[in-house]
Amino acid sequence: MKASSPVQEQKNTKLLAGLCTLVTGANSGIGEAIAREYAARGANVAVNYVTDREEAERIVEDIKKQKQRAIAVRADVSKEDQVKEMFRQTINEFGTIDVLVNNAGIQRDAPFIEMSLERWQQVIDNNLTGGFLCSREAVKEFLRRGKGSINSTCIGKIIFISSVHDVIPWAGHCNYVASKGGETMLMRSMAQELGPLKIRVNSIAPGAIETNINRPVWDSEAAREKLLELIPYKRIGRPVDVAQAAVWLASNESDYVDGSTIYVDGGMTLYPAFAHGG
Repeated sequence: MKASSPVQEQKNTKLLAGLCTLVTGANSGIGEAIAREYAARGANVAVNYVTDREEAERIVEDIKKQKQRAIAVRADVSKEDQVKEMFRQTINEFGTIDVLVNNAGIQRDAPFIEMSLERWQQVIDNNLTGGFLCSREAVKEFLRRGKGSINSTCIGKIIFISSVHDVIPWAGHCNYVASKGGETMLMRSMAQELGPLKIRVNSIAPGAIETNINRPVWDSEAAREKLLELIPYKRIGRPVDVAQAAVWLASNESDYVDGSTIYVDGGMTLYPAFAHGG
């Protein structure tokens, strides 16, 4: 194989050079990985958090060591006033926003007949309404700014971090799957409406990813083996697997991708139980 030239390597490394990005829920897990990967590829990053300010500040300091600009911004994405203030602070710091990643998400699990309205509403408000509120503010900024000076083929990009459970039913998690299914249709309808305005909207749907929030399902050998039965590729994903897809969607290399969902799941959506006959 022909080796890449230094110029090619620089181009590939700095795919997001100069872009101003906002990643919600970025102080841990997948969001943290995306924030770090964006910075490594040349982007400035606003690290959103709700709790654990120390972790958010630590990530910001690490990004600054890479000679990229970064800020930590607290906001509950389900609260309209807090979302507006988060965008105000980010735009005040960076001058604009080029890429929004709607990553913030929660689970409040319960059997269907035991699920309270409060649990239902918390998940819908955070996962679905939060994506709407943040996206609306981002689109306002994209349209206000127009193309701007950054070498980008469109005026703005929005990426939803969804889940394989936008298509796979999940008993005991009805509020979560409803939010993710709704998120997918929100993304697709936004892409249809905003594409003519040169705004791209897409989703990434992770499968089983090693994060602290789901540690019980992968942290023991027995749990890991059981989980691997659901993954044809026979490994559990890492946050960086999702982050690398998020880099591509934020870059010009994905310019003709709009209204699409990329499943980063090792084949989980292939329903491996059917691999040996129906």
